[in-house]
Amino acid sequence: MKVKGFNHVTIRVSDLEKSLGFYRDLLGMKLVHRGRTDAYLEWGTAWVALVEKKAQAGDQGGNSGFGVDHVAFSIDEEDFDEAARRLEESGVRIVRGPVRRGVGRSINFLDPDGTQLELHTSNLQERMTVWS
Repeated sequence: MKVKGFNHVTIRVSDLEKSLGFYRDLLGMKLVHRGRTDAYLEWGTAWVALVEKKAQAGDQGGNSGFGVDHVAFSIDEEDFDEAARRLEESGVRIVRGPVRRGVGRSINFLDPDGTQLELHTSNLQERMTVWS
């Protein structure tokens, strides 16, 4: 499998506006897209996606709470199918995909401790074409 490097991190937040103040205004990330419940910010060659999620009774962390939703790694399009096949053949739990997201493809899966990871083939500018 030929993973190229870090691609993006998606973070579940309780208040998108407050989080934008932190990531954009305090840390200096560049806002690229602002939706009703999400925002995408440039962070060097990678990006940070913020997704607002209202707290619900019984949230105990994990994928139902706030914090890191998943971490994504870059992979070339020509290596994607082989990587997805290797994950499946290795018995890795796939939680989404393979799917097309914008102009890129992705597959989300769990590491041995249940941390959600993603292989993704596009960059932020390509991903934003779905909102243009």
